[in-house]
Amino acid sequence: MQKNKQYYNIKEVSKILNLKEHVIRHWDSVDPKTNKLRIDGLSIRTKGGTRYFNQNHIKKLLNIKNILFEEGKHNYSLDLVKKIISSKTLEKKISTDNNYANQIKKIDLNYNNQQKLKKVVNKLQRLLSD
Repeated sequence: MQKNKQYYNIKEVSKILNLKEHVIRHWDSVDPKTNKLRIDGLSIRTKGGTRYFNQNHIKKLLNIKNILFEEGKHNYSLDLVKKIISSKTLEKKISTDNNYANQIKKIDLNYNNQQKLKKVVNKLQRLLSD
């Protein structure tokens, strides 16, 4: 295999990633339920339907492989869903915590501003009464 090649065919990519060709075809195919690509942007296709892969496509496929075949164990869809949900739950919790912190900062700023305004109003009232 040439290292300077710009595009690789599915057989070459299969050997590079140590994946079976039908697995790559499955990831790069249209889901019959939604009529959309299962994973967008995994290959370039000719008018005849031949798939070609560049370095970015291969990196994307490698990332998918690493997620699905982590530590020699195959993560079936339920395991993957749990992993995604737990990471989204964690992200949501972090963003919620950040929102609370931001709200507390705003309350503190509002309180400080109110105190300053009260002092200014008091000074103005004293000036007007004199």
